[in-house]
Amino acid sequence: MLVQPFISMAVLVAGLLVDSTWAKGTRVPLPPSVQRRYEAHYEAMAAKRATPQVFDTKDFRFLSNKTSPYRVESLPDVDFDIGEMYSGLVPIESKNKSRELFFVFQPTIGAPVDEITIWLNGGPGCSSLEGFLQENGRFVWQSGTFAPVENPYSWVNLTNMLWVDQPVGTGFSTGTPTAISEEDIAQDFVGFFKNFEILFGIKKFKIYVTGESYAGRYVPYISAAFIDQNDTEYFDLKGAMVYDPVIGAYTTAQEEVPTYPLVEANNNLFNFNETQLATLKELHQSCGYEAYLEKYLTFPASGVQPVLEEANSTCDILDLALEYALGINPCFSIYEISTSCPLQWDVLGFPGSLSYLPAGATIYFDRADVKKALHAPPNTTWTECAGNVFVGGNSGPEGLGDLSLDPIQHALPKVIEHTNRVLVSNGDYDMIIQTNGTLLAIQNMTWHGTLGFNERPSKEIYIHTPDLVYPAQFNESGYTGSDGPQGTMGIQHFERGLMWAQTYQSGHMQPEYQPRVSLRHLEWLLGRVDEL
Repeated sequence: MLVQPFISMAVLVAGLLVDSTWAKGTRVPLPPSVQRRYEAHYEAMAAKRATPQVFDTKDFRFLSNKTSPYRVESLPDVDFDIGEMYSGLVPIESKNKSRELFFVFQPTIGAPVDEITIWLNGGPGCSSLEGFLQENGRFVWQSGTFAPVENPYSWVNLTNMLWVDQPVGTGFSTGTPTAISEEDIAQDFVGFFKNFEILFGIKKFKIYVTGESYAGRYVPYISAAFIDQNDTEYFDLKGAMVYDPVIGAYTTAQEEVPTYPLVEANNNLFNFNETQLATLKELHQSCGYEAYLEKYLTFPASGVQPVLEEANSTCDILDLALEYALGINPCFSIYEISTSCPLQWDVLGFPGSLSYLPAGATIYFDRADVKKALHAPPNTTWTECAGNVFVGGNSGPEGLGDLSLDPIQHALPKVIEHTNRVLVSNGDYDMIIQTNGTLLAIQNMTWHGTLGFNERPSKEIYIHTPDLVYPAQFNESGYTGSDGPQGTMGIQHFERGLMWAQTYQSGHMQPEYQPRVSLRHLEWLLGRVDEL
């Protein structure tokens, strides 16, 4: 998740005021065939929950005297056997416990593999427990639901998963932030990760680094630092994947420049009137954004893109579009443009774009019983997205204290050229990092000696009935009965070690909004399939 402080609280609070007339409408009955399909699906899910799979600790691959203090036996409100899981704090420096990163580690529930996939949320300062609980974990607890449920599209179906609260200052991690750059953050992660591997007896594993949003900066720099270790025993990097990533100049090229085309293509969701559309279009043209897209969003790339100045108040199309959107739909979310009222309570305390804690509610990871179960520091107040994790104040290209170059300038090409297995993806319903903006960033990146993609992405991503997706316990539980072909869900393109994936009908957090497509992305990253 990428945190931006530009939406006024007064406007957002208005989104919680639900029109009571909504409840007065008449429900349209479902056709009998559709009703039967829903009933069969939910009956199968209920049966699955009534007879959960039970795991035997003798089969736990990573359980030892050293790791047993980290074992998570159960979690509050999770009413099924969670299997083999570990969590806790591991120091960045072996003998210095003043700076530690918090992790959750769950080995695959499929066939054992000598590989580990790291997941990082963004922010900067957003906890990766968001990914664990609402995106790609073994179970998910989504907004508005009563309890967590097993996730048929969990990444632990395929690989050993490691979620990490990083950098220092994020989630349950401990210590005082010291980083002024991505290089600093990467070196901290290298220290933590080797200590984690030693603790769990992991050597010569294939390593894949993944994440979303501001982790579009974390992932390339951490991956590049792994490469620099020149140590395949502990740092055998095989691939990387970033979703809706900050890889270029995101407040200009990845946000402002493509805003009007996004609005125009999706005005059935925005519902802007002719005057509003005309105003946005005029700014798109007069501020030079239309000409910029026409010249540089081309295949092959037309040349290195000139640096755009950050938008002033006159040319801030994104803020103006948000003002219009919130006036029409007070529950509008920049993370997922199809969001509408009412905003549902989120156990992480962050529905849409608003921190919201109703009376009597508690944030799941800030509960004492949850902290105890996870071996988390009991006196830490957990929030999904903390403050700035850099010490540089308002310095850096985006005013976040991060002094590093954009990943497209060095770190990301290095990872592509080393692994030839990198996936960059964007969801079409994301407005904070936009699809055309991410493509624009790719067209401004040189890797393997060539600038950008030579061909315009056009090959469809078609999601058919899963074959290798589920472990055996899901195949007879009703999931496959409701999971027929999903159909065309995006566009893919591969050149010179880089896979591009455009995802239809997905917001910012792709494993949450389109988990089935996301699992296919992971299959490609891990080398299980050759295309999407």
